[in-house]
Amino acid sequence: MRLFRLLKIIYITLKFGLDEFILAHSKVRPLRQFLNVILFFRSKKQSRGERLRLALEKLGPIFVKFGQMLSTRRDLIPLDIADELAKLQDQVPPFSFATAKQIIETTYGESIDQVFSQFDETPIASASVAQVHFAHLPDGRAVAVKILRPDIAHIIRKDIKLLESAAWLIEMLLSDGKRLRPREVVEDFSQHINNELDLLLEAASCSQLKRNFPNSHLLIVPEVYWDWCHEQVMVMERMNGTPVSQVQRLREMGIDIPKLARDGVEIFFTQVFRDGFFHADMHPGNIQVANDGRYIALDFGIMGTLTETDKQYLARNFIAFFRRDYREVAQAHIESGWVPSDVDIDQFENAIRAVCEPIFNKPLKDISFARVLIRLFHTARRFGLIIQPQLTMLQKTLMNVEGLGRDLDPNLDLWQTAKPYLDRWMSEQIGWRSVIKKLKAEVPMWGAMLPTLPRKIDAFLKQDQHQLITMQLEIERLKIAHSKQKRLSNTLLIIVTSTLVAAAWQLLR
Repeated sequence: MRLFRLLKIIYITLKFGLDEFILAHSKVRPLRQFLNVILFFRSKKQSRGERLRLALEKLGPIFVKFGQMLSTRRDLIPLDIADELAKLQDQVPPFSFATAKQIIETTYGESIDQVFSQFDETPIASASVAQVHFAHLPDGRAVAVKILRPDIAHIIRKDIKLLESAAWLIEMLLSDGKRLRPREVVEDFSQHINNELDLLLEAASCSQLKRNFPNSHLLIVPEVYWDWCHEQVMVMERMNGTPVSQVQRLREMGIDIPKLARDGVEIFFTQVFRDGFFHADMHPGNIQVANDGRYIALDFGIMGTLTETDKQYLARNFIAFFRRDYREVAQAHIESGWVPSDVDIDQFENAIRAVCEPIFNKPLKDISFARVLIRLFHTARRFGLIIQPQLTMLQKTLMNVEGLGRDLDPNLDLWQTAKPYLDRWMSEQIGWRSVIKKLKAEVPMWGAMLPTLPRKIDAFLKQDQHQLITMQLEIERLKIAHSKQKRLSNTLLIIVTSTLVAAAWQLLR
């Protein structure tokens, strides 16, 4: 089976002219010329990025998902290819109801009628890893049931093995293969896709996001019904909303579209800078709008996390951009450890200025936040920056948010919307708000410690006194031992001296 799969991959690679990527190295260029002569009939009218996208769609859902992930690695691949790969749609035919029923009954050890009082046979959504059905629990609660595709783990393992082989060939044969780090990219994808194969992890992410937005006026997150969740099946509260892409329908519902666009930006920056935990797959298919104008989040298979260092790095950069303070941008990179400390900061500052200054000649509403970040990453890489996975995921999410916001409201000024929030966040990190926040965080510890403080001080002083007495006794013991040793030494000296004198007297006689 693997041989047939490999032959299919080779066929599609040649059909869409992808040997252009693989055989770019000078050592194998004659082979590429030979293939061009043999396959003279194939069409290459489309751009290289479009041909790559079409080939991945032909190869199936796992390769489509790999292309989607690859589109986020703009630090590694040309932008024209990344833009084309971002168009990949993960639309997969659903598996049968009979298969879904079998998975459910195997998972729960009961018939589907005992687990659910009602179950829709037709799925509401279908993707490469799982599909979703609507149902009702025995107590009548309306739920959405996500079910993993049968044997998907085995299929993924086989395709990843083939991707690893392809990555090795690219590294060996492509002129820029080692710099692109294809094997590292495949390894990242493998970790990412394997996380999606455990729906308990997704349920935990959904639950965490809901805790971060309790009773929010901006975002609704479905409730997870843990008693019905397993590795292969996830059950959560059913959401009723309108897809965010149906702008005309939202207008008819009386939704304030410009406010909706601004709310999306606020949700994103709240997740990133307040929580350091963000929904990293915010494309229109995963977002709905409730009748009251709040966002509804769906599909929690891909989540991103940021450390405090990451957040400070990003916030410092964004605020410095607003102020055109390129020295601060360079300093932020160095102090955060993303760029080596021995880099020439003047050269780095000038390189950043060359990237950003042309952008700021445009009106703020026409500036792409995500593009600025991408160009900054490309520039910083020349100075030794290694892009971290969490930042590439953030970059992809930012592009989704920016695109979504401007689809809703073309006049959205993303910079102006984000700046007050970033200013406040930085103030909370390094200003007087930071001091108050840290004091509040320490209050429970101080509250527990203060009542016991006198007893601890008394015990400490008694301990010191006890140690002092012990030390004095030890000194006295050492003095006595020293005195005894001195007396013994004198006695020995007298005996030895007497012996020597006696021996000398005997000799003289």
